[in-house]
Amino acid sequence: MIAQMRDIVASELAPTATPDHASGLAAALYAGRHVEFFSYGLADDATKRKVTPDTLFNLASLRKPFEAALVALGVVRGELRLDDRLPKYLPELNGDYIRNVTVGQLATHTSGLLLPTDHPPWPNDEYTREQFIAMLNGFAPAVSVAPGRQRVYTHAGYVLLQLVLERCYGMPIGALIQHRLLRPLAMEATFIPERGADNRAVMDAAWMQRAVQGYSDQGTAVGPIGDQQSYFDFPGTGQMFASVRDLAAFAAACVDGRAIDPHLREALRMTQREAFRIDDKFGQGMGWETVRLPGVTVIDKPGGLNNASGYLGLVPVRRIGIVLLANRGEYPHEIARYKILPELARLITSHAS
Repeated sequence: MIAQMRDIVASELAPTATPDHASGLAAALYAGRHVEFFSYGLADDATKRKVTPDTLFNLASLRKPFEAALVALGVVRGELRLDDRLPKYLPELNGDYIRNVTVGQLATHTSGLLLPTDHPPWPNDEYTREQFIAMLNGFAPAVSVAPGRQRVYTHAGYVLLQLVLERCYGMPIGALIQHRLLRPLAMEATFIPERGADNRAVMDAAWMQRAVQGYSDQGTAVGPIGDQQSYFDFPGTGQMFASVRDLAAFAAACVDGRAIDPHLREALRMTQREAFRIDDKFGQGMGWETVRLPGVTVIDKPGGLNNASGYLGLVPVRRIGIVLLANRGEYPHEIARYKILPELARLITSHAS
């Protein structure tokens, strides 16, 4: 059956990564303790360096499930509560609206926050921590918006969640993720590097040689290798980098988790549970989204910038997960949600019956 599963994935991915595009694609399939890798195209067109399972990609919003997992782990261990209001950790948040938002609402995009950094046109300016706090304190939504009442996807909400976690544990977000998640999962090629003055990730030469050049959806190079775009000018707000090999380990822990610490296993499961029903088809968990399709429910997280695309997709009841990382903007990741994962789930179901 593994050969059939590999054929399903390859037949769908190959047409999306044609040689006429400067970029490349790395993918991984986890299925019942078996991992298959798929590599297409170039990490860097200028040097013709090929994509491999160990190439380092910019994860964009695929970082969010990791921060959500930190929150869930804190809940499991009794270190914080989802209904804690934000001023418990950040007393400087004293605005009429923001002081009533909870940690759980940030993690599930139900805070109601929608700031200038959350939607196009993207601002040209970067916000300092002080400016960000002032913007949050001054936030006043439409009359119909209230904490917990609606789902509004917000990047700024997760930047704020970073500040909550850092204050709660007295540790930078990169070190928190490393200590509490990456090390226990043996993910050695995943990290949040510091951002240099040129908006380039600060990493040693060996890591930089593994990192991709990012491209637009038209194939034009965007930024340098190790590009660290951010709309916030304070530590920890740049991009996370990882290999598809590492993210396959994360997907495995999310859908299987047999060999990991019980607290971490429960935390990863908690993040996937639907916390807010958007409509008959879509729901929102902690970082993850729920998609109810005919015969299968997919738990996933897409992410993207103008020079990077990523996708993490899970079908926990079938113990399958898929990872897609592309060094280009607007990669058609929906192919995994609507075609690959449902077809894999049907295949496993047919073999089980």
